[in-house]
Amino acid sequence: MRRAVPEVGKPRAHPSPWLSDAAQARLRSRLAGARRHARPGAPVLASVTERLAGAHDPAAIVVASRAPGQAWFCLEQPARDGTAHAGLGVTLELDAAGPDRFRSLERRWRALSEHAVCDFPDAPPGVGLVAVAGFAFADDGARSPAWHGFGSASLTVPAVWLARRGDATWLTCNVLVNHDDHDLEALLARATTLVAGLQERPLPLFDPAPVGHFSVHSPMPPAHYEEAVARAVERIRAGELEKVVLAREVQVRAPLAHDPGAVFDVLRGGFPECFIYAVGRGDATFIGATPELLVRRDGNRASTVALAGSTRRSADPAVDDHLGESLLRSDKNRHENQVVADRIAEALAPYSVWVTVAPEPVLIKVANIQHLAAPIRAQLTQAVGALALAGALHPTPAVGGEPDEVATRLIPALEGLDRGWYAGTLGWTDTGGDGEFCVALRCALLRGELASCYAGCGIVEDSEPAAELAETEVKLQALLPVLSG
Repeated sequence: MRRAVPEVGKPRAHPSPWLSDAAQARLRSRLAGARRHARPGAPVLASVTERLAGAHDPAAIVVASRAPGQAWFCLEQPARDGTAHAGLGVTLELDAAGPDRFRSLERRWRALSEHAVCDFPDAPPGVGLVAVAGFAFADDGARSPAWHGFGSASLTVPAVWLARRGDATWLTCNVLVNHDDHDLEALLARATTLVAGLQERPLPLFDPAPVGHFSVHSPMPPAHYEEAVARAVERIRAGELEKVVLAREVQVRAPLAHDPGAVFDVLRGGFPECFIYAVGRGDATFIGATPELLVRRDGNRASTVALAGSTRRSADPAVDDHLGESLLRSDKNRHENQVVADRIAEALAPYSVWVTVAPEPVLIKVANIQHLAAPIRAQLTQAVGALALAGALHPTPAVGGEPDEVATRLIPALEGLDRGWYAGTLGWTDTGGDGEFCVALRCALLRGELASCYAGCGIVEDSEPAAELAETEVKLQALLPVLSG
C-alpha cells in the first residue's frame, strides 16, 4: 500500500525547522574546527546530521526543492523497509577516468573522510556524511555529447543528504571549508539558507493520457542487433570468448519534456523490489529501475548477487510458474549465471577470508521479467572500501563478458554506441568505507523531450539472434511504456 501524501502543489508545513538550533550551533562549531585543520589544497568537510520529526519522502523533498540545473541524486529500494537516499546540490566533486578510476576516487575520498569534522549518528547505513558516485560502463565512457555532464567516473558530496529507513528520516548538511575561508558566518548562512528553503510535496503526477505525438525509433535498426548477436556467437564458437553482453538503444521523442520526478514515482510504484535511481546533471537525468546489486559492504562483510539468465512474466499464475521453472532448468541460462557467479567469487577472493556462492540459483521476479540469481557473501580480510570493491567487480559478466578483456574490446565494435552510464554502477559510500552500489540497468537518459532507453542480453554459444532481440524488448518494458505515452 502506498503512503498517503498531502494535496499536490501544497508544500508541507513543518512544526520544527529542518535543522534545530542545536544542530546549527553544532555546525558553527564544526566549521571552526574544519577551518583550523584545513591546509592549502586540502580543504576539510564539515557536517551535521539530525533525525527529522515525522515521516518524510527524501525523493519528494529533493525534487520539490531543486533549482533548474542543480545536481540531484535519488536511490531507493521501497520493498527493503522503505530504504531511500536522496541528495541535493554539490559541496564537493571529484572526477576520474581510465582503468584506475575506482581506486583513484577511493583514495581521494578516504583522505577527505579521515579529516572530516562530522557526526557519527547511531543510525542505519547511509545516514551521515556520505558521498555518491557513478561510473560509466567503460573506463573512458560517457564521452559522447549525449552524456555531457556525467563523465567516466564522478564522486560528489551533496550539500544536503537525506536518508530514510522505515518511518525514520535523517538530514545531513555538508559544507566544504578551505584554509582561506575567513568568513565562517557566511558559510553557515549559505548552508542554513539552503536547508531552510527545502520543500516537501508529492512527486509530480504522471499523465496517463498525454496530448501530442510520441515517436519511437532505434538509432540502429533491429536487424543490426541481430547481426551483432550472430557475429558474437561466431566468435564464441571459435573459442575467442565464452560470453558477451550486447545492448541496444531505443529513443523516444515526446511532445513535451519528460518529467523525471513523475517517471521516478511510477518506477518505484511498479518495481518496489528493484533499486530505483535518478541522477540529475544539468538538464539531463539518468533514471532507471535495476534488480541488480553490484556490492554492499557492511563492516567486514560484503554481499552481492550473480544475476544472469532471464525470461518474461505472465499474468496467468500457472504460465508464470511454468516460465520460471523452465528458466531454472535451462542449461543455457544456468551456464550464463554460473559464468557470472564464478567471476564474482574470483574477484572477491583476494580481499576475503572466504567467499560463498549459493549452490543453486533462485528466481527473482520483478514486474515484467524474472531472473536467475545466485546470492554471494564474503568475509573481508582487509579494510577495502565499497568503491574499491565495486571497481574489483565491475564489469561482471552479467553486463560485460568472459573473458573481460576480450569482451570489453568487442562490445563497442559490435554495438556501435556509447553506453555511457548504462551497465555502469552508481551508489553511495560513507566515511568508514561502507556503502552500496547497484548495476545501472533498465534505464533511460532523459534530456528535454528526448529519452534514450537501453537494454542488453548475455550472448553465449547457444544464443539465437531473434530470441535475444525479443529479450531486449521485454527488458525495455520497464521504461518504454512510461516514456512513450
